[in-house]
Amino acid sequence: MKKYNWGIIAPGKMSAKFVKGLKILNNAELYAVGSRDVGRAKQFAIQYGFRKFYGSYEELASDPEVDIVYIASPHSFHHEHTLLCLRHGKNVICEKAFAINSSQVEEMISEAEKRNLFLMEALWPPFQPFYKKAHEILQSGILGEIIHMHGWFSFQPPYDPEDRKFNLALGAGSLLDIGIYPVIDALTFIGVPDEIRAFALFSPTGSEESITAIFRYINGKMADIYSSFRTAEGIGCKLLCEKGNMIVSRGRDMNQRVILEIHGRKPEEFVFDPDAMGYHWEAEEAMKCLDNGLKESPVVPLSFSLKLIKILDRIRKEAKIIFPEEK
Repeated sequence: MKKYNWGIIAPGKMSAKFVKGLKILNNAELYAVGSRDVGRAKQFAIQYGFRKFYGSYEELASDPEVDIVYIASPHSFHHEHTLLCLRHGKNVICEKAFAINSSQVEEMISEAEKRNLFLMEALWPPFQPFYKKAHEILQSGILGEIIHMHGWFSFQPPYDPEDRKFNLALGAGSLLDIGIYPVIDALTFIGVPDEIRAFALFSPTGSEESITAIFRYINGKMADIYSSFRTAEGIGCKLLCEKGNMIVSRGRDMNQRVILEIHGRKPEEFVFDPDAMGYHWEAEEAMKCLDNGLKESPVVPLSFSLKLIKILDRIRKEAKIIFPEEK
């Protein structure tokens, strides 16, 4: 079994979750951590058992022993940091949202293709057992056609104008941070909408902190999407179908549930609680692709990420959400 040396850009809470997944994979070597703060990189490296640490992203990307890099910096830096790694010959998994707009994502994909390197957006749901169960139920036909989807993700973080959730310079807003999940649900279960309407509420910094979007499809299906930093509804989606309903939900990364409600029957509940919060499957997929010479994942193909970011662009345009670098 080939072992891969992993590098981590931006050692924070998200990276810590991902690394806990790496630690249970026999072919993943915890190799190097890069941060703009060398003390932070050193602390993270010691805590999780990495062999090296660097005080800049350039140093990590330049290390010839790094095989693949996981990028967890704020959204506004995903484009820059992905290109940095690709241009140094590194395969990349970059956190969602892949970048702040589709033109950036297109450049990232073009760069990976030009350099014949692996690139994947770190989308969590497609690898999870509750998502696979939902697909299995839908494909069985027991629910009939989907008519409507209601998707939501909201929680109440403390307001901090410098935090990535509220600082526009860091790609702030609930949509790219958490609203992306119900958008993924709609894209996965129904497809690309033909029409979008969206409305947002803004924080004192000008960042969007709550948003509602309505998707309409020419086949008559619809979806409504909600995300917010002002309410605490949790995470999930409900599919309203011809013969019943299905609720797909989870706690913050854990306690995955699928509730099946067939008309005239007692509801069935399926519960899943994967190891390492399920993050190891993203890394496992990346290394499997590298083993097989693939430059993108068949589970999360780059075409899916491009469709996703274009939908997010359309929502932001409707809701008049503009980041500083786009002005």
